[in-house]
Amino acid sequence: MKSYAAVDLGASSGRVMVGRVGPDSLELAEAHRFVNRPVRVPEGLRWDVLALYAGVLDGLKAAGQVDSVGIDSWAVDYGLLDADGALLGNPVHYRDSRTEGVAEKVWATVPAADLYAATGLQYAPFNTLYQLVAEHVTGAERLLLIPDLLTYWLTGEQGTELTNASTTQLIDPRTRDWSYDIASRLGIDLGLFAPLRQPGDPAGVLRPEVLEGTGLSGPVPVTTVGSHDTASAVAAVPAAAGERFAYICTGTWSLAGLELDAPVLTEESRAANFTNELGLDGTVRYLRNIMGLWLLQECVRAWGEPELGALLLDAAKAPALRSVVDASDPVFLAPGRMPERIAEACRASGQPVPRTPGETTRCILDSLALAHRRAIEEAQRLADRPVDVVQVVGGGTRNALLCQLTADACGLPVVAGPTEAAALGNVLVQARTHGLVGDLADGRTLLTRTQPLTRYEPQGDTAPWRAAEARLATG
Repeated sequence: MKSYAAVDLGASSGRVMVGRVGPDSLELAEAHRFVNRPVRVPEGLRWDVLALYAGVLDGLKAAGQVDSVGIDSWAVDYGLLDADGALLGNPVHYRDSRTEGVAEKVWATVPAADLYAATGLQYAPFNTLYQLVAEHVTGAERLLLIPDLLTYWLTGEQGTELTNASTTQLIDPRTRDWSYDIASRLGIDLGLFAPLRQPGDPAGVLRPEVLEGTGLSGPVPVTTVGSHDTASAVAAVPAAAGERFAYICTGTWSLAGLELDAPVLTEESRAANFTNELGLDGTVRYLRNIMGLWLLQECVRAWGEPELGALLLDAAKAPALRSVVDASDPVFLAPGRMPERIAEACRASGQPVPRTPGETTRCILDSLALAHRRAIEEAQRLADRPVDVVQVVGGGTRNALLCQLTADACGLPVVAGPTEAAALGNVLVQARTHGLVGDLADGRTLLTRTQPLTRYEPQGDTAPWRAAEARLATG
């Protein structure tokens, strides 16, 4: 067996996991977990990337000797370096307000339909393209996406991993290369980006200073993985060979969609706000971004961090589908006042306003399940790809009520697990690179044999969900 350190950075926490992989075994253990807490400074919302890097180093020290390291993180954000490779400032957080109104300026030069036809990416105000137009980059010699920045600090080598690059809205999903025309029309210098890397490519070895600080014995290679955490999570969907599945990667965000062989670039797809991001082995992640458990996380924070188990019990007792909100609405994107904003949305649509934390939690979970239903139904129609099962991976698999509601809403069985899907996908790419695992299907087969999974069968019919969907559409 060999050991692999998977650095998996989410929007609210980071973790270093150690995967031990053998010919027919896969074990995952947590070495270190740390908070990812953004900081609001006078100029806006920023990531504390130095604290993140310190957490990575602490995690590698706790992991002990490993055969390789891989890093994945959230998408779209980046650090800028000067000519000497020094970071010019803390990376801007994607929830910062600097991109407000920028999309309309971009569309005046490149119409939204042309942008989608070229890049296949859904509209989101925080896409890297809009961030770059907002920033008017000057004085920088290099741009590194977050996992590439941390890899650079570990190894001294620079690259741009492809699955994460595909979230910038500067990649053509058909060629799997830069969209040079779009960048040129918007005055974006693609020379800022380091050369593209594929999952499985070598990314260097840990620098002597890193080895000394972590107590590891070199050389320790760093392996390029699917560095967008969703790419790694989808790689860890435990689907059986030939199974027709949809997936939902649950956590701060819900990413719901299909794994395809080619992008869907139709105008109807653009209008439905589906994205075409690149996955492993030539696949395309055709999905919709849904606000996810961010809604509940922000409410819990506003309520003073009550015990989550008791909150979910109260939610289970609350009336079903009494009030729902559009969980894809960008009105919920910014932090702060989440219970009030949910109440305002219910009031504006003529629905009963939740009165207690339990009722608000039920509203959130019903709304997420309804958004999952809508995304999966529309993805099947737009891609002409029917599914028989919904695979739910990520942190939301711990929320049994959400999983059951998703099965009920979709009218399909839900298979929930693994929880640490991004870390497992990260480990699998490293193990495959070192010859312990075969292709994507082989890795998924290994997951089905080694990881705990829970199956939820749909209960009742979908008529109440259809009625709630209609109510939301006319609200």
